[in-house]
Amino acid sequence: MNPVLPFLEIEASSAPRVEVRFDGAPLLLPLGANLAAALLAAGIERFRDTPVSGAPRAPFCMMGACFDCLVEIDGVQRQACMIEVAEGLQIARAGSPEVRHVAS
Repeated sequence: MNPVLPFLEIEASSAPRVEVRFDGAPLLLPLGANLAAALLAAGIERFRDTPVSGAPRAPFCMMGACFDCLVEIDGVQRQACMIEVAEGLQIARAGSPEVRHVAS
């Protein structure tokens, strides 16, 4: 843990890495980590685009209030900040009209 910041450092985590796919590309993320934080640490900067203007969105509140971190996980829109990394997740940028939203 960084003595200056009170946040857990994902890169320094001793958790085993598991493979997930984001938009078809393989990523190795720490098992059990917060999905939004792990994706940000892996360099993913755009999680979805707004439906009206197409503006890029990414995690903001990290506590499930803002919905800016919506992604599609196995075909269902979920808030990435409310999900833990698990092996085999199929993640895509949110926005597909046929995907149904499920509250976390």
